[in-house]
Amino acid sequence: MADVVVRQSPTEPQSPAIQAEMLVLTQADRDRMNARARRELMQIVMAQAGLGLLVALLAWMVAGLDAALSALAGSAAYFVPNTLFALRLILATHRPQGSGPFLFLVGEMLKMGAAVGLLWLVARLGGDRVQWLAVLVGLVAVLKGYVLMFAFGRSRSR
Repeated sequence: MADVVVRQSPTEPQSPAIQAEMLVLTQADRDRMNARARRELMQIVMAQAGLGLLVALLAWMVAGLDAALSALAGSAAYFVPNTLFALRLILATHRPQGSGPFLFLVGEMLKMGAAVGLLWLVARLGGDRVQWLAVLVGLVAVLKGYVLMFAFGRSRSR
């Protein structure tokens, strides 16, 4: 098993001080980091799903079925693209080279574009039944779903 050396800049000459600060990762270290990343991605997705469903339930209790469906639509507008992106990142942790920053950036842009497209579909297909406050609350709840995970200390503490 070969050690992996991570450098700050591959073209930069290395002085003894820089060599002392280099991080050496074994395959076991990388496997452990990848497993943790997969677990945290799934926790974030589950927290987002939980918040989206909670908002829809509260909207149903307060304002009726149209509000609940609107909140679900707003939640789904971000939850669906985000879940697909998270699955893509999870798959990348199984590859030796992982996922590069360019692919991550492209994935984030596609995710945002898909969310905007889904919100456009909600407006187009929902017509007068869409309650935009419920859509907005559902969308914001799913956008901030990771806060729920951090609030209960399930991220960096394990």
